[in-house]
Amino acid sequence: SIINCHLFTGRIGRPGMGAFSFTGQPNAMGGREVGGLANMLAAHMEIDNADHRDTVQQFWQSPAIADKPGLKAVDLFNAINDGSIKAVWIMATNPLVSLPDADRARDALSKCDLVVVSDVVEKTDTAEFAQVLLPALAWGEKDGTVTNSERRISRQKSFLSVPGEAKPDWWIVAEVAKRMGHGAAFNYQSPDQIFREHAELSGSNNGGARDFDISALANLTVDSYENLAPLQWPVSDQAPTGTARMFSKGEFFTQSKKAQFVVTVPRAPVNAVTADYPLILNTGRIRDQWHTMTRTGKSARLSAHLPEPYLEIHPDDAAALKIETGSLARVTSRWGEVLVRAQVSDHQQVGSVFVPMHWSNQFASHGRVDAVVNPVVDPISGEPEFKHTPVKVEPYKPLWHGFLLSRRQLRLKEASYWVAARGRDIWRYDLAGEQLPEDWAQSARTLLCAADEDVGWIEYFDMATRQYRGARLVNNQLESCIFIGPSHSLPPRDWLEGMFSSEVISGPDRASLLSGLAPAGQVDQGRTVCACFGVGENTIIEAIQAQGLDSVEAIGRVLQAGTNCGSCVPELKQILKAASTANAA
Repeated sequence: SIINCHLFTGRIGRPGMGAFSFTGQPNAMGGREVGGLANMLAAHMEIDNADHRDTVQQFWQSPAIADKPGLKAVDLFNAINDGSIKAVWIMATNPLVSLPDADRARDALSKCDLVVVSDVVEKTDTAEFAQVLLPALAWGEKDGTVTNSERRISRQKSFLSVPGEAKPDWWIVAEVAKRMGHGAAFNYQSPDQIFREHAELSGSNNGGARDFDISALANLTVDSYENLAPLQWPVSDQAPTGTARMFSKGEFFTQSKKAQFVVTVPRAPVNAVTADYPLILNTGRIRDQWHTMTRTGKSARLSAHLPEPYLEIHPDDAAALKIETGSLARVTSRWGEVLVRAQVSDHQQVGSVFVPMHWSNQFASHGRVDAVVNPVVDPISGEPEFKHTPVKVEPYKPLWHGFLLSRRQLRLKEASYWVAARGRDIWRYDLAGEQLPEDWAQSARTLLCAADEDVGWIEYFDMATRQYRGARLVNNQLESCIFIGPSHSLPPRDWLEGMFSSEVISGPDRASLLSGLAPAGQVDQGRTVCACFGVGENTIIEAIQAQGLDSVEAIGRVLQAGTNCGSCVPELKQILKAASTANAA
């Protein structure tokens, strides 16, 4: 529809015009160039085009070639589930977190005869089901090329050494192919060989008929490939230095040279809201996490801003459901459920709720929101209906709430709900439980103690109010602390987290540990807003009030917040707006 609007109004082929590819990955276009989907051939050739099939088959001298699309992701797991696919090789993705109806996908993988997983992280939700786990290379360890949304091909050179026995994907695939009897076709020794073959295929039987053509790069020397400067395809004999702008002459890659409209017929979502499931669940991303947190979940800086999966809900819906900010909520659909922390916000529409898609079983007990998402897919693209799942929301009322900060990663057995997040030199856990331990002090010591010398405990327990607080010190340093109470209203974590950086816990700090609040005269910067420079909310508010800051730019000049990646700018604007409203009041 977006492309049709550009074509209909003639807004294409000139500066400021044309619809870009909106993709989640920086090399998403590169993946499509090499045929990285089940419904396409390499070099942008079409699997249902007989001429294209013949071109690819003749180029590779393959004995056979598929003449119909393969299974898209959701269909693939349906086929695994019904037993028609008995072996699957999963590379660089974590489908048991990212697929809709994710519990069903997990059940499918659990009964698959052979599951092979290539990844750079040992422990993921998907890797737990692998009979064969292959160590691949991470981004900084890879060598090759990538293509961004403006068709710009760039050389990517590794800047980290290869760890252990890890290998690049092309090498792994080639070695498996050789063992399957295809050694001659997969006798690659380096990425530049593969790139030259890729470039040669793009020009095969092309002559300007197809958009993707980098045939002018097919004869690169090893040195030329190594020093390849970024350039935009097409890169052909007619455009040997690349093509900055396409369609400027009003001609397109069709037989008539005219653009073709693709008719799109609007339809309502397949699953409508009902009396039992009256709210619309929308899922998506948050600014500091990436996909299923297999990489970004290791970063304390990225986890500081939003450490827990959450439900964003409009105040009117929250009031009707008796849900308040900071409380826990259960989100349920016909397919599954999650437990998440509530955020009441007028940025959400009435009747709609939002839950981010990143959390997996590695970081949360009940945070995989795609277990809730309905499995309906678009009939053409196969894209799941991630933006519209009917759900019901209700308060989750455990008997106790808590949090735990520890230098060690812990196994939590008492908690019915937990979320783990990396902190500065520590692990941070948010907790809740449906059963009360008989002895909180003993349970805490069992959980937190280890065979360390010079262990000191500071504890507080009020049986009447069901509050327990404990801090464990080793060699006069804070090693761990735990706060438990009957409600979600618990002290902030920010000052306590900072205490783990102190070499010695002084008298005033020691006295304040069980309150969770900084002693008088000490600054508590509050929760992190700017992850790039570690600037907290309290610091920003104080600067606004003390120095009369009235713009994001002014905040940046004083605190640097918002001056790097810029992803915190919307939140800085909200803080400025709230400060302005408070001043007016």
